[in-house]
Amino acid sequence: MDLGISGKRALVCASSKGLGRGCAEALAAAGVNLVMNARGAEALEATAEEVRAAYGVEVTTIAADIVSEEGRAKVLEAAGEIDILVTNAGGPPPGLWSDWGREDFIKALDANMLTPIALMTALMPGMIDRGWGRVVNITSQSVKAPIPALGLSNAARTGLTGYVAGTARQVAEHGVIVNNLLPGIHATDRADQLDGGVSKAQGISVEQARKNRQATIPARRYGTRQEFGATCAFLCSEHSGFIVGQNILIDGGGTNATI
Repeated sequence: MDLGISGKRALVCASSKGLGRGCAEALAAAGVNLVMNARGAEALEATAEEVRAAYGVEVTTIAADIVSEEGRAKVLEAAGEIDILVTNAGGPPPGLWSDWGREDFIKALDANMLTPIALMTALMPGMIDRGWGRVVNITSQSVKAPIPALGLSNAARTGLTGYVAGTARQVAEHGVIVNNLLPGIHATDRADQLDGGVSKAQGISVEQARKNRQATIPARRYGTRQEFGATCAFLCSEHSGFIVGQNILIDGGGTNATI
């Protein structure tokens, strides 16, 4: 399928690895020129070079912490006019409700709610002026069904979800389409971190922790960055113009819900 976005320009945050990288690769495969951002310059440059070689698109790299005001300003200045925005940031650490204080919640809100909102606020006016734009926020399956150990993520990402629900419906008439992608567990560093935490807490091997988690997923496996990226690319395509303000699960059936 021709996604109809060849030649567009996308900013993909946290895209040196994991789900962000999957989105960047899928957009590049559709002919989209990329602005790739991550904190680590070495991993970012290595990924960007692989993307250039594989897909022949223009790739601009900006090593910066997108969560900080300074880093965000650096990214936005270098990015210029953006047609497609994919927001993404690492999730807060797991724990118990009794572990967290005000500063923990502020950090979670900054990373997983306020940063995506700031990026949308900065870039959507240009999209509106040009009459076309796509925004995909990578959130979590936890906004549909809370994950007890991820209370910080549950709270911050649900806040973003509420913001998008209203905002998406205000900008759609201008050709700017905003949706959220809700990943379950995927084979990424985040999965390794979570499985490592379970391993330590339960006194079992990481391999056993992974097998136990896979057994709770109807698909009986973790997702891949490639299939996640393909879904993101479709939501960024010409064909997604009637999908507005939605929260799309990509979790192997792991969220036990009817709707």
